[in-house]
Amino acid sequence: MIRTVTAGLITGQLLIVGTAIAVDVKLPEVLVTEDRIITPTRQIDESVSTGSEISNKGIELQGSKAETSVNEAINLLPGLNTESADGRGLSGEQSTMRSRGVKGMLGALTVEGVPNYGGNPIGPRDYLYDLENISTIAVYKGAVPADIGTGVGSRGGAIELRPDWPHEKFGAQLSQGAGTDNYYRTFLRLDSGKLSNLDTRLSGSYSYTQADKWRGPGELGPRHNFNLSLTQPITSKADIKLWYNYNSIKQDLYRALSFTETQSLDANYYKDYNAALTGTAATDINYYHYNHGDFINRDFLSQITITPTDTLRFTLKPYYAVEDTKVLQGNAANNMVQKRTRDIERTGLISEGSYGTKALKGIVGYHFEASTMDIYMQNYAPTAAGLSYRGYAAFAAAGTSATHSPYIKLTGNAGKVDWQVGLKYFNYAEPASDGYRNSGTAPNYPLVRDTWLDRSSRSYDTWLPTAGLSYTITDSLQLYSSYGKSFIRPYSYLPLVSTYTTSTNINRFKAAGITLNNLFDGYRMEESDNIDLGLRYRGNKLEITPTLFFGLHKNLLTTVSDSRVTGTPISYQQNVGKAVGYGLDLEMSAFVTDYLTIFLNPTWTSMTYDGDITYQGTRLASNGKQVVDTPEWMLKSGIILKLGDFEIAPKVRVIGERYGDVEHKEKIDPYAVADLSLSYTRKKVLNQAQLKLSLDFTNITDERYVAVINSSDDTRAGATSYYQGAPFSAIGSVSVQF
Repeated sequence: MIRTVTAGLITGQLLIVGTAIAVDVKLPEVLVTEDRIITPTRQIDESVSTGSEISNKGIELQGSKAETSVNEAINLLPGLNTESADGRGLSGEQSTMRSRGVKGMLGALTVEGVPNYGGNPIGPRDYLYDLENISTIAVYKGAVPADIGTGVGSRGGAIELRPDWPHEKFGAQLSQGAGTDNYYRTFLRLDSGKLSNLDTRLSGSYSYTQADKWRGPGELGPRHNFNLSLTQPITSKADIKLWYNYNSIKQDLYRALSFTETQSLDANYYKDYNAALTGTAATDINYYHYNHGDFINRDFLSQITITPTDTLRFTLKPYYAVEDTKVLQGNAANNMVQKRTRDIERTGLISEGSYGTKALKGIVGYHFEASTMDIYMQNYAPTAAGLSYRGYAAFAAAGTSATHSPYIKLTGNAGKVDWQVGLKYFNYAEPASDGYRNSGTAPNYPLVRDTWLDRSSRSYDTWLPTAGLSYTITDSLQLYSSYGKSFIRPYSYLPLVSTYTTSTNINRFKAAGITLNNLFDGYRMEESDNIDLGLRYRGNKLEITPTLFFGLHKNLLTTVSDSRVTGTPISYQQNVGKAVGYGLDLEMSAFVTDYLTIFLNPTWTSMTYDGDITYQGTRLASNGKQVVDTPEWMLKSGIILKLGDFEIAPKVRVIGERYGDVEHKEKIDPYAVADLSLSYTRKKVLNQAQLKLSLDFTNITDERYVAVINSSDDTRAGATSYYQGAPFSAIGSVSVQF
């Protein structure tokens, strides 16, 4: 059977790695047979930005680890490096992601344009969703269009999730997975189809996931996820969509290694927290159940769309999000177990109007959000009877913050030329907070007011221009360039409070007349200027997209010494750092035959410090050195072979050497990890259902390597912690869909 598809259509059982192509760009149609496997680019309305989109089929290729982790789902894209302490996407906050050398926690993640983020770290919560409920994931690196990436910032790029809204016909999907380390996952989704003449459509899903840690005592999970969505036409020109997502996960944490321990990796590969209590505090802070996290998130969004004419559209997106998190973790500095609590509530509205013709399209929008974040720490002493309360380590009472962000974007087409200009204004108003300290009185350790810990209200703002131009040289070849300014609002609050309130520091600060508020006077928004220059070639047998990128980064959080304090210097982070980044991304897919596709995605990145760093009065020789946890070279590659109903997809990820400190005293060796996915799909079982059997093998060579480098961009030698990469694992699954 022959069918006609545009070059923007996604088909087949494979990863879709594509570069953004504007709707108005004229590209040739391609005739393909039903069995042909292709990796065409996907349209995301941007011909002048470096954006890529992965379809639901692409998410499937990443296997079980991509079912619960957005970062794992996109990890085959060039320029991105996701590392995790666990190989199944279940260690949500013991993972890292960098985009062109910039931490992913500094980027934006949105669902249908609605921001997702938390506090300390402030960035995206990539573990909140079942990816079976997501149709596509759009990823932007470098310049981010003005109407993309609302929220707290986009220095680390922007990721936009597009929900798989309720289907037109009744249907169900049931999948069951099981694997090594007692891995177990059940997923069920039901679609109502049209419930009445009103075209009401509902979908609901539930998943249960659990596994043992691959090293040490403890479990990952249970993880419960519930999702409910609705679409309802109001009139022929208006409709409403509703989305609710609930996610909870309990997680026994993995123990980190020191750099010295990484140098004897074989001997320490399975080192983890202790399985039993000993009665000694210095040992019991490493008891596994004293290193544990409970994470609960509830997200609600709605989208009201009114289309008065074919060229005019208005959209309102009210939303509400709540995060309740408690993390226990031992602290060797004081032999205490600290409980970190995050109670976050966000309420917001995105309003947008758009007007579009073939030659000109304009978008005007406004994002408002009010949020409260109660983030504090409490100390507990390990005793023979269990944990004994010792009061607050850090506490502050604050009001409600407000975000105001209007934006405008214009795009146009004139023959072979596409252009875009945009401008966003971001303003964050932070409320004043009253300071309290622990009185030190047992057993309740009541809090007492301390005006030295008060913080005044502040406002941070910036203008964010974007511009881009593309030229269609031939029907299959396009040249494009883009510029965009990105940012992240101040976020590292608890470390600053902890530095000030430490018993050895607070009296010295007071003696110098320095309040906690004075330390916050040095906070600014981190900002980056990004330029991309790229080519897109799209032929029947080859698609290749090389992109040169350049970025200037300023106001980076960098550790400095406070000269106002006499005696031993006290250091803390301020926004005074600079860095320069440039490199090359390459996306390439070769369609060797109708049944064989090869993809090759290398990246070369230079991201270096622009100046030395001073810590505790000592100058660290960081100038010109590669930023921590940033490999110069990366390669993601693989093949997809289809033999009838069978699909074989071996993949490899090669990560170059990285460093855990700014002076490059702690070198982490390069590594290569190979995965293998096998699947069998039968489309018409009993003339109704589709049956899919899958086997996912990760790290098939059982490579032992360091995955997560847990450090700041200004970390000195001896302060970094490291997490081992997961060994070989196997997960099988059965999925039925009808």
